[in-house]
Amino acid sequence: MLSAYEAVRTTWKPVIKGDFETGWRKALHAGWIEGTAFDMTSKAGTGTPVTNIPAPTSKDSIEIIFRPDPTVYDGRWANVGWLQELPKPVTNLSWDNAAIVSGATLSKLGLEEDDIVELTVGGGKVKAPVIVAPGHPDNSVTVHLGYGRQTGRVAGGAGFDAYLIRNTWAPFYATGSMRKVEGKWGTAITKSHFQDHRGKAFGQQGNGNNSLEADEALGERGIIRYATLEEYKANPNFANEGEGREKTEMGTSMFPNWTYPDNAWGMSIDMNSCTGCNACIVSCYAENNIAVVGKQQVRIGRNMQWLRIDTYFEGDLSAPRAHFQPMACQHCENAPCEQVCPVGATVHTPEGLNSMVYNRCVGTRYCSNNCPYKVRRFNFLLYSDYETESLKLLRNPDVSVRSRGVMEKCSYCVQRISAVKIEADKENRGIRDGEIVTACQQACPASAITFGNINDKTSRVAKLRGDERSYQVLGDQNTRPRTTYVAAVLNPNPELEEAPVEHVPAKG
Repeated sequence: MLSAYEAVRTTWKPVIKGDFETGWRKALHAGWIEGTAFDMTSKAGTGTPVTNIPAPTSKDSIEIIFRPDPTVYDGRWANVGWLQELPKPVTNLSWDNAAIVSGATLSKLGLEEDDIVELTVGGGKVKAPVIVAPGHPDNSVTVHLGYGRQTGRVAGGAGFDAYLIRNTWAPFYATGSMRKVEGKWGTAITKSHFQDHRGKAFGQQGNGNNSLEADEALGERGIIRYATLEEYKANPNFANEGEGREKTEMGTSMFPNWTYPDNAWGMSIDMNSCTGCNACIVSCYAENNIAVVGKQQVRIGRNMQWLRIDTYFEGDLSAPRAHFQPMACQHCENAPCEQVCPVGATVHTPEGLNSMVYNRCVGTRYCSNNCPYKVRRFNFLLYSDYETESLKLLRNPDVSVRSRGVMEKCSYCVQRISAVKIEADKENRGIRDGEIVTACQQACPASAITFGNINDKTSRVAKLRGDERSYQVLGDQNTRPRTTYVAAVLNPNPELEEAPVEHVPAKG
């Protein structure tokens, strides 16, 4: 049996003329094989002139683009509740697909988000909700496949069937029409986008911060911090100027400082690497027995995900610069949640974790109200099924299954920390750097997340926290978060960047 490499070589041997090895290396270097360009004036392999080339469409026509859904793909994963509830990248749409358009197209057609439109291609018609994606091309609509099933315990009734308007001879795009019909769809979008008066759209920050004033505050506080390579060279400490990191005292806090003689767990997230793919969210679902709550609960803000990806758009929303930031419990040294819990359900551990004692929690939600990061989730209803036998095998036995009326949040995968500590104790040794891997870190395809002991100055996480680009989100609140971020440095090609997005590097 041929290896994959030999199979590719065998396929191209009849095509490459002359000495094959020379031609093969030349093709790999150049990226193409000379003399193999498709003849646009004739049908493939016949030499017959093409006479049925479609006429160019008008500039006012609507191009409909078909793509596999970013979560359920072509529908094969439609009955996976985690993927249905997972907010899609950029749009943050959950439990649905939609007709995705640009803001200019939305205004041109007199539509509003969540309006129902009828898409027509040839003789096929389908109704869909319309939503905006910043940066989407004008006069085009993107629809995702994989929805519209009428049966299925999870997928039944979710979304619309885009296959009804997709032709086999044009599987990726088609020219059609779109018109508004009566009614609203009722989409579940976990975050909304707004544009402030200065032309910077620090949007998609949900959970109560959906206002122009909040977005302006985000820009002032520098939640997203980045610089160009030239700006970084001129000021390497641009990300944390005035932040006062590495303090040994609590500053103005009335609470005493914590000391950690052994381990002190912390996390660092590289903003240059994160692509906003949401793989970390799914891994957190699986690892920590997070409940799926359904579309209606998501619509009213009751999704239970411990981790979210905040998306920010900067500049002109027709061609914005996008920023992605994973946001979970920051495990603050000076945690606002711990100071207001009347029953001591949220506590600080000797290793610096901000932990939840579920048996103590009585659901006052004071902690959620006092958290500036809005990363705590409350079980409004009994979302977990305790009776179905097959679901019992789904859950992680090392993590408790929460009931109604308790607050829950990221735990830095404390069960994994405990498992490694037990093994290290058995072998009478310390915990090695990189031995503890959180679920989100394990799933991240870009290796953007690093976890470890910040007391160990040789650990990778300690080195990242000490990096000149490292900064804390909302550090001015004196929360002293254990999760820090490494600011991005952009190196755009000036010849390709015709109209660079103007920005002011965020200050600490």
